Amino acid sequence: MVIVFALLAALSNAVNVITQHIASTSDPRRSSGWRLVLYLFRNPLWLFGWVALAAAFLFQALALHDGEVSIVQPLLATELVFVLVLRQVWIHQSILPVTWGGAALTCVGLVVFIVAGEPRGGHPTPTSHHWIAAIVTCSAAAAVLTALAQRGSPSRRAALYASASATIWALEATFIKAATDTLTRFGVAGMFTHWPVYALAIGGAAGTLLQQAALHVGPLRVSQPILVIIDPIVSIALSVWLFEEHFVPNATVLTVAAAAFAAMCVGVVLLTQTAPATMKASSAPGVTAS
Repeated sequence: MVIVFALLAALSNAVNVITQHIASTSDPRRSSGWRLVLYLFRNPLWLFGWVALAAAFLFQALALHDGEVSIVQPLLATELVFVLVLRQVWIHQSILPVTWGGAALTCVGLVVFIVAGEPRGGHPTPTSHHWIAAIVTCSAAAAVLTALAQRGSPSRRAALYASASATIWALEATFIKAATDTLTRFGVAGMFTHWPVYALAIGGAAGTLLQQAALHVGPLRVSQPILVIIDPIVSIALSVWLFEEHFVPNATVLTVAAAAFAAMCVGVVLLTQTAPATMKASSAPGVTAS
């Protein structure tokens, strides 16, 4: 069920992206400011997007509670594939064959990585000093990347902000796992007497702000693949560090798993660079994002 929940989380995220984009661009009056906000709150499709986002969080939490971080977080990359399917089926966009090839490579790479690497083991309660070290390390890395993102070209700034955001989202996944364990052990009331739920709130806010900054300062074709690739890389490192997850102790098999993960990254880049630049319906093949 862990894989099912992770894929449902990815699908729900994809539905959120599509529904909120359609809702925010469908206002016939092209409103802005508070008028746009009022229009969106009256739009059932936009509200449904928030329901999908809540469902994505719930499914991710369920997957992380019983599953390995090193399985769940990489699987969330399939959100891009689900978005691609919805863009063709729902919005009726034409998708280039090379883009579908990128989607296929992403999926195949993920499958081989999980099957060959067999992430396993771990324990739900890391030691306090491991938590402190991981939080300080990730926070410091995100802070340095954010500071470096204050200057430079739009592409450079977007890449740095996206890297910082992905680092925080990876840390956030560990907070989700810790918070669900706290909820199971101490109940709803007891959860609020322990730190993970507050770290979860702070991490979510920080990750969202950094991600919005990445999307605002530079092109999506730069920030999107970085967000999708760095998150699972950092997540896997944290899963080994904090939860003592491990892989098959075989050098050859691990090489295959690493190559599969690299192939997945190539697929993500190919998909994001060749997908249609906008979400407008088209009868012609998709235009490369710019």
